[in-house]
Amino acid sequence: MSDWDLDLRDAEEQMDEAFAAAGDVVLGVLDGTTDSDEWVRSVDYGNTLVLSVDGDLNELAAGFAREVKDMGGELMHFRGFLVVTPPGVTIDTDRLSE
Repeated sequence: MSDWDLDLRDAEEQMDEAFAAAGDVVLGVLDGTTDSDEWVRSVDYGNTLVLSVDGDLNELAAGFAREVKDMGGELMHFRGFLVVTPPGVTIDTDRLSE
């Protein structure tokens, strides 16, 4: 037999918790109080962020924008909000030009 002491039930439960919010729309405030890694992690889990921008957008998003783009996500500033989508979810702007 093997010397591994691995409890897969615990591992599965932890995975379920980590991915429980996958695919959600997360509303928040981009004001510098939330760690950039938390925003990246949320997008990596498949969530779309709609963040009310409270301050200088370039400064506030600098900690995560490049990483989100590098993973294939999209970012768009729209009417005081920053919309951030995960890879595979595009931001359709076609109706804005009507």
